[in-house]
Amino acid sequence: MSHTVEKIGGTCMSRARELVDTLFIGRRGKAEIYNRVFVVSAFAGITNMLLEHKKTGEPGVFAQFANDDSGAGWLAGLDRTVQAMGELNAQILSDSGDRERADAFVRDRIEGARACLHDLHRLGSYGHFRIDQQLQTVRELLSGMGEAHSAFVLALLLQRHGVNARFVDLSGWRDEANPALQERLQQAMADIDLSAELPIVTGYAHCTEGLMGEYDRGYSEVVFAHLAALTGAAEAIIHKEFHLSSADPKIVGVENTVKIGRTSYDVADQLSNMGMEAIHPHAARVLRQADVPLRVKHAFEPEDPGTLIGPEGGAAGRVEMVTGSPVHAFVVHEPDMVGVKGYDACILQALTRHKLRIVSKQSNANTITHFLDGSLKAIRRAEREVLAAYPGASIEVRPLAMISVIGSDLSDLAVLSRGLVALAEGGVRPHAAQQGLRRVDVQFVVERNTMNDAVMLLHRQLVEGSCAQEPQAAPEKLSAQPRARAA
Repeated sequence: MSHTVEKIGGTCMSRARELVDTLFIGRRGKAEIYNRVFVVSAFAGITNMLLEHKKTGEPGVFAQFANDDSGAGWLAGLDRTVQAMGELNAQILSDSGDRERADAFVRDRIEGARACLHDLHRLGSYGHFRIDQQLQTVRELLSGMGEAHSAFVLALLLQRHGVNARFVDLSGWRDEANPALQERLQQAMADIDLSAELPIVTGYAHCTEGLMGEYDRGYSEVVFAHLAALTGAAEAIIHKEFHLSSADPKIVGVENTVKIGRTSYDVADQLSNMGMEAIHPHAARVLRQADVPLRVKHAFEPEDPGTLIGPEGGAAGRVEMVTGSPVHAFVVHEPDMVGVKGYDACILQALTRHKLRIVSKQSNANTITHFLDGSLKAIRRAEREVLAAYPGASIEVRPLAMISVIGSDLSDLAVLSRGLVALAEGGVRPHAAQQGLRRVDVQFVVERNTMNDAVMLLHRQLVEGSCAQEPQAAPEKLSAQPRARAA
C-alpha cells in the first residue's frame, strides 16, 4: 500500500486527545491506521518559551541566555518550560505511568540542556572562549527539545489506545554522529514497517546542514517535505486547525469564506511570500521537485478532503484568496540613476545584509521601491548604508500594507481594474497596484490602517461576487483561522 507523510502543527498537537478520535483512529479499521508517517511540531507555545515568542519577540530561554551574563534569566526560563511541559503531560496523558515516563523524559532533556548551558557560561568567563560562536548550536539544541517532547508524549498516548506507535527522534540527543539530513532520515526509517507501525517523528532534525540557521522556525516543514520526498509518499498532508480558505473569516465573515479546494504550488509560493503559513517555500520546492502532491486538511474534520496543492492547480478564472500583510515601503529616488547600472545591486546587498525580506518591488527610470518585511531598526540600518554609497539619493520609508489577490490563473478576470473600482467605491485609496505577466497575483498597496477594509472590499467584489464553490456550511469550524496574513 502507498503511504502518506503527514505534519501536525503545534496548535493541533495541544489538542492531541481530540486527534485520537479524529485523525489517528476515529472510524478507521486497524489496517487503515497504518501506512502513515506523522511529523509533529512542538506543543503550542513551547518553542516560544525555548527560543523567543514568534510574534512579539518576548525572550525565551535562548534569547535570555544570549543576552544575560548573570544566568538568572535563562535558568528561570528553563524552570518555566519544565513546568509547562509537565502541565501538558498531565493534560494529555490520563495514565499515571505514562505521565511518569513523560515527566522523566522532560527532566532528562531539560537537565541535559541546563548542564550544557552552565558549561558554556563557565567557559565564557575565560577570555579565550567566545559564547557567541556557539549560540547557533545552542539554538539548535533548545529547539529540538520541543519536538522531541511532543513526539514522545503523542507516542505514549497512542500506545495507550492500542496503536503501535513508534517514537522517532531525529534531534540527535546524545548522538556523537552528525550526519547530513538525508542520511539522518534514512537511518531513522530504515527498519520501520509502515504497514504495522505508526512512526511519530520529531519535526526537528539535527544534521550537518544546520536547519535552524537556514530555515529558522520553518524547519519542521522542511523535515516533513524531505521525508515525504525520500520515502516516495503518495501524498504529503499538513493538518491545521482550520481550512485553507479565501480570506480571514474575522474580516470578511465566516459565511462568506470559500474553501480553496484545489490549487497549485505556484499559489502556495505566493501565499508564503505574503507571510502565510500554508507551507515553507523550501518545503514546497522539495515536494514539487519530487512530484509529491500536497494536501492541507482540517485536523478535526478527517473526512473532508481539504485543499490539494499539485501541478494541475485550481480552476482558471477564479480568485482563490485575498490576503493582506503589513509592509514597509523602502523608496530610493536618485536622479542620476537613469542609464547607470548597479544601483539596484547596491540596494539588494544592503537589504540582504540586514536580513530584510522583499515582498515585492517596483521601479522606474529614477526610483526603486522595495516593499519589505522586517524590523524598522534593520530598515534604518539599510537606509544608512545605501545613503553612504549614494549620497545624492533620497530615501523614504513608509509603513503600508500590501493586499494580494491570488489564483492559479487570473487571466480573464480583470482583477486589477475591478479591484481598483471596488477600493475606490469603498473609500480606500490605493497608493500603488501591479499585476505580473504570469497572472497568478495582483497586488494593491494601501495605508496600513485600511488593510482589513481593503481585504473585505476586494473579497466581496472578486470572490463573493463570483464564487466557484459554496461557502463553508459550519461557521464554527473556521473560527480558529488566523488573521489576514495567515488565513
